[in-house]
Amino acid sequence: MHTPLNYFARIRAEKISPEYVLKRLSRMITKIPIWLLAGLFVLVLWRTDSEAQQGTWERHIQAGAAAYQQGNHGEAVKQTEAALEAAEAFGPNDLRLADTLNGLASLYQVQVKYAEAETLLKRALAIWETVLGSEHPQVATGLNMLALHYADLGQYPEAEPLFKRSLEIRSKTLGLAHPEVAQSLNNLATIYQDQGRYPEAEPLYQRSLTIWQSVLGPEHPQVPTGLDNLAALYRVQGKYLEAEPLYKRSLAIWEKTLGPEHPHVATNLNNLAELYRVQSKYPEAEPLYQRSLAIMEVALGPEHPDLATNLNNLAGLYREQGKYADAEPLYKRALAILDKALGPEHPNLAAGLENYAAVLRKTGRTSEADNLENRATAIRAKSAE
Repeated sequence: MHTPLNYFARIRAEKISPEYVLKRLSRMITKIPIWLLAGLFVLVLWRTDSEAQQGTWERHIQAGAAAYQQGNHGEAVKQTEAALEAAEAFGPNDLRLADTLNGLASLYQVQVKYAEAETLLKRALAIWETVLGSEHPQVATGLNMLALHYADLGQYPEAEPLFKRSLEIRSKTLGLAHPEVAQSLNNLATIYQDQGRYPEAEPLYQRSLTIWQSVLGPEHPQVPTGLDNLAALYRVQGKYLEAEPLYKRSLAIWEKTLGPEHPHVATNLNNLAELYRVQSKYPEAEPLYQRSLAIMEVALGPEHPDLATNLNNLAGLYREQGKYADAEPLYKRALAILDKALGPEHPNLAAGLENYAAVLRKTGRTSEADNLENRATAIRAKSAE
């Protein structure tokens, strides 16, 4: 059985990527940061005696953001670690330090350094709670980040109370119909979905989608996020007729608001293609996969790790049809990208190795297939330690 990578690319509304965090930090340094009172953050005025340290921090943050966008995760980590070293000089409760800890934690998660990431996320959350107060919206964001960390590790008992506390803070401080409340509802729904608690997940997805549509408008970028997630919930339950129009509506919004060549459009095309693939609607799926792949390659570059998802999934479509000659080079390229970007022992390689091994086995190369499967088994065992 073919295993799609990044299956259906379901989006957690508060799942902040390393790229997002680094870009946010790099935007902060274009002027002296002033966090707004009674808004998102408390007022902080950076001391002039730390201008040299501020400049060092800025340079490393900018370099880290650029490296991550280019798919060079190793350099992004190196630069962000240097930024953290500079940020330590700002003081133990400086908000720049908290943001840098958060950004480095996201990068460590990509590198499967989960223990290190958890330590940084907890430290950032503690700073926000100390400086801003235990019921500040930024604390809710920090709770979400830590909860998502646990959720990604399948540690749902640890994640659920954090998501609920975040939802409670946002509901109390922002109001029940606030878009950030919708984010918390959406994220809580994802862990219910992951646990097969579909009846609990569906009303949360629906409520979050309703908030986004009514408050932000029917074509705001958050709306297709909600549509995609609700569609994914229907798909895993085999409710394909309910899922398809949601994916199509999401695609139409992304194309209209972001343009037809945006990576979000590519993700949606991949999701819709997967929906067709699981129904064996191969003629409908193939052009969507191909268009998604073409967009990603132009937008992200030929060696970006996200491109491996598209390559793997198109290869899977060919494999299911017995088109092994078409599938093999795509699997090989996907593995080469992941190996270079993430390292030879990253868990994301396991599914790709097993998929490629299946093609080798079908084409009579049993020994090569065994080697790849053994490598995948070793990767999974190590990541489970």
